[in-house]
Formats: sequence, C-alpha cells, structure tokens
Amino acid sequence: MSKLTAFLVSWQRAFAIAVVIAQAGIAVTGSIVRVTGSGLGCPTWPECVDGSVVPVEHPEVAALHQWVEFGNRTLTGVVGIIAGLCVLAAWFHLPRRRRVLVLSLVQLVGVAVQAVVGGITVLTGLAWYTVSIHFMISMGLVWMAVLLVSSLSEGDGPVRLKVPAPLVKLQVVMAVVLGALLLAGTWVTAAGPHAGDASTPRLGVDVETLAQIHADLLFLFLGLLIAVGFFTRTRTYWTLVGVVLAQGTLGMVQYWTGVPEVLVSIHVLGAGAVVVATAALWTSSRERTHEVELPASDDQALSKA
Repeated sequence: MSKLTAFLVSWQRAFAIAVVIAQAGIAVTGSIVRVTGSGLGCPTWPECVDGSVVPVEHPEVAALHQWVEFGNRTLTGVVGIIAGLCVLAAWFHLPRRRRVLVLSLVQLVGVAVQAVVGGITVLTGLAWYTVSIHFMISMGLVWMAVLLVSSLSEGDGPVRLKVPAPLVKLQVVMAVVLGALLLAGTWVTAAGPHAGDASTPRLGVDVETLAQIHADLLFLFLGLLIAVGFFTRTRTYWTLVGVVLAQGTLGMVQYWTGVPEVLVSIHVLGAGAVVVATAALWTSSRERTHEVELPASDDQALSKA
C-alpha cells in the first residue's frame, strides 16, 4: 500500500465528516449571496462575466457582489474536492465496500448536479423555483452525507432494526414532513425581501400565508417528535429536540424582527443542523451487521452436526 493510499484510508472518516460540514456550509454561503444581493454578481455561467472566469471591473456589477458570488462558486470546487477524497478513500479501502463507495459517489455526483443547477439559477435570473431546487438538493446531500459517516462504522449485512417497528414508520413520516417543511421555508424566502438581486421577481403569494404554512409544518414535525419520544429518549433524540426548538425560536424572531439578513443565514445553518440531527436519529435506529462467511470446512462440519 502506497503512502497516499494509506493516508486516504486512514482519513476516510474525517473526509466523510468534512463532507457533511461542507454540504451544509455551502448552503449557508449561498444564503449570504442572497442577503447581500450578490446573486447576479457573476451574471454569466460558467464564467463570472463575459470573457473572464474570475471577477473583473464591470460597469454594471459592483466588485463586492462579484467577489461574494465568485467565492460561493469557488466553494463548490472545495466541496467537490472533499467529495472526491471520499470516493478515493472508499475505492482504495480493502476489502472495498459497495455501500460506502455508492454513498461517496452520491456526494461527488451531487456536487456536479449542484454546479449545473447553480448555473441554471443564474441564467434564469435567480428564478425562485430554481433557488428552491438548489437548496433542497443541498439538504438531500447533507442527509446522504450523514448516512455515509454512519456506514463507516457499520457492517455490510442486512439492516436490523434497533427500535420497535412503529418508531420506524414515524421516522419515515418525519422525513417526509421535514422535506415539506424545508420546501415551505424556501417559498417564504421566495416571497420575502431577500431575492439575491434587486431586479429578481418574487413569488406572487402573500408572505404571511407562506410563513403560516411553514409554521404549521413545524408544529406537525414537533408533534411527530413528541410521539417518537414515547419510543426512545436517547442522546441523539434530545439533540434533535434541542436543535428543532432552537430553529423554531429563531424563525419566530426572524418574523417578528422583519427578517434581518444575519438571521437568514443563521436560519439556513439551523436548517442544515436539523437535517443532520434527524438523519442521525434515523441511522441510530438501524444497524448493519458484519457479514461473516465461514470456511467451507466449517460449513460441512455444521451440516453434519
């Protein structure tokens, strides 16, 4: 084994944790692009401006907006490098584990898809639905990254439940409601003041109505979380409770204070934290055993017994 291969394998878990942080973090930097009005700081794609990949002096685009948007694009490359390291570590780890490799590839392919969706978002002038899709893909990749981290400490055998079957069903419903909650949050943003650029059209629905839908879904998620508490009260469960309550409180403060810019980015960070904590509860409820294949002689001895 070469030194590079040994390094990749020994740092495999660190790469997986890093990709969780990176996938959640780039959603936060994306929100910074929006609240600073820098969404069209680089008005073309894949170039920043016509004829240049990097920001240059432009009569119609402020330098600050260019660099904020360019910085976010550059971070996509950083996330891609981390995802690539996950793939390499999974490939060189012997015996090679198919599930770990597939989950690693999901991260790398996801970064490529996000780059394309980000380009479409710019070329459509930050159309609100493209921004929503962009964010939802990020949260999906965060969830899958948590599964990747968990897979490194699991075996490759069949899934075995560690909790009662009703709890598993509740968790499935929770995951669906969480997806709806996140999507509704993007609609609130789409109708609100932070378009990413002053000329971007907003979603033509009353923001108070969308905020109420978002809040109702939060209450539904909290109700499901309380129901889960009848089956399990592990540290992972209480972590999720704390994160959800903090995120809900922050959302109310946002609404009451007129959605200040800094709270928007903190709220996006909180959304990522909720996804991580929910996915962690999901993985803690299941386990995969290590498959043990007996030698042929032992098999024969057992068959004769």
